[in-house]
Parts: sequence; structure tokens; C-alpha cells
Amino acid sequence: MPLIFITGGVRSGKSHFAEQTAIQHYQAQPGTKKRLMYLASGIALDDEMEKRIDRHQADRQAQPIQWLTVDAPYAIASVFETLEDGDVVLWDCVTTWLTNAFYEGYDSGTPCLAQPGCLESKLRVVKQAIQSLQKRNVTLLVVSNELFDEPPYQNEEVELYRRTLGQFHQWFVSLAQEAYEMDYGIVKRWK
Repeated sequence: MPLIFITGGVRSGKSHFAEQTAIQHYQAQPGTKKRLMYLASGIALDDEMEKRIDRHQADRQAQPIQWLTVDAPYAIASVFETLEDGDVVLWDCVTTWLTNAFYEGYDSGTPCLAQPGCLESKLRVVKQAIQSLQKRNVTLLVVSNELFDEPPYQNEEVELYRRTLGQFHQWFVSLAQEAYEMDYGIVKRWK
């Protein structure tokens, strides 16, 4: 399984770059049994996020190739298990999924973050699902946000999030065949 990791700041052009890269991989594969999939982790909790989701959907719909969009704000690992040989999959994005994982259960009184072992379990399940894809003919592009240029925050929860995300990024890059960083629409290939 080719794994391509793409990171960058907010509005840096990483989603567009990831979509174009996914299309290139999709078109380069011979055969007809394949899908071009977009795994969306975003949840429209406010007007800004709703507009961003709408913009991303409109961008994909304007392309000449049909995307299969799967909403996966929480159970991303179960979606990975349904992938088929030949699929080209774009997961956008890790930072949103991780935020969802941190606070899943908040509405019922106890977010995952406050439950011992909950977050570790979620990360372990996702990592195992991705590692199982390495034995299959699935191309996975993973998009995430770069949040590490800022000085440390005083808020312990924010720092835990950044530390967890940083470790997750390192894990992805260790598995990836290619790793890119976007800055102002400029692509830098690191691996």
C-alpha cells in the first residue's frame, strides 16, 4: 500500500494538492475495479466549518472524476476495513478526527479524553487498521494540519492534543512512501 502524508497550515492548499495527487494515482492504475474515495472527518458544528465542508464538496463535484465520499468523523478504522484492492483513498483530515476522538462522549457527560485508556485505544485501533492496509493494494493519502510552529500553550489539554498529534504525524511519516508539507500553496517534499 502506498501511503502519502500531506501536512501544512490552514488554507495552505494541502486539500487541493491531495485531491490532485489522489486523482493522478487513480488514473494511473490499470483496471476497472477501483474507487476514488474521500473520507471526511469534519462535522459542521458552526457556520465556518459548514462553509468549509460545502467548499470541499463543491471542489470535488466540479472535477471530471466521480468521488465516493464517506463521512467518518469517529469510526475511521471501520471504514478502512471496508476498502477494496485498487481503491485510492483520501482521508481529510487527521487533526479533525483527533479532535473528534478527544471529545467523543462529551455530550453524554464524559469525553474520551477523560476516560482512562480511551484515546490510546482509539489511536491503536486506527494504527492497526492502517497497518493492515499495507498488505493490500490500496493507496492512502492522509491530510493533516501543521500545528507545531507556535510556542507551547499553557492549556494542558491543548498541549496534550499537540503532543498526541505530533506523535501521530511521526508515525504516519515513518510508514509513508512520500511526505509533503504545504506552505502558501508551495509544495515541499520531505520524503
